[in-house]
Amino acid sequence: MAAMSARSILVVLLGFAGLVAGARLGFPLPGTDVPQTGQTLAVLLVGALAGPVPGTAAVAIYLLAGAAGLPVFADGAAGVDALTGPTGGFLVTFLPAAAAAGHLTRRLAAAPGSRWRRGALLWLGLAGCHALILLGGWLRLSLLLGPADALAAGVTPFLYGAAAKTLAAT
Repeated sequence: MAAMSARSILVVLLGFAGLVAGARLGFPLPGTDVPQTGQTLAVLLVGALAGPVPGTAAVAIYLLAGAAGLPVFADGAAGVDALTGPTGGFLVTFLPAAAAAGHLTRRLAAAPGSRWRRGALLWLGLAGCHALILLGGWLRLSLLLGPADALAAGVTPFLYGAAAKTLAAT
């Protein structure tokens, strides 16, 4: 395995800091215990701007820091319970979402076509990344609440926010 450059380490640490900041930007939504936060926006931006490997590394460090007890998750949550509890499905799918966002932006940067076409494709791709996160959250909540209640508590309240954050990331 090749050693990481100082620039790569800095990118990973800045990505980690962005994820922590995103978790701090949040507010409760009616009908769910899961807050609307800036975490998913941060995940998309870290993956897209840092690239698939550094972006995923930043998310992995974020998840490991939270699992180790640092209060980096939404509402200051920490510990393995945060990864196995109701929000765990959202958190663990941050990894593939960051990787996908990184791969997507690298492919689109070299893609032919107008800026508008690439922008629309980027929005669709990042919306897919958000959908992946919501799917992971729904799957975990389904085990706890059942599929219909998980949809009502863990997906539906977040659709408008996901669309807005996807647009912001684009």
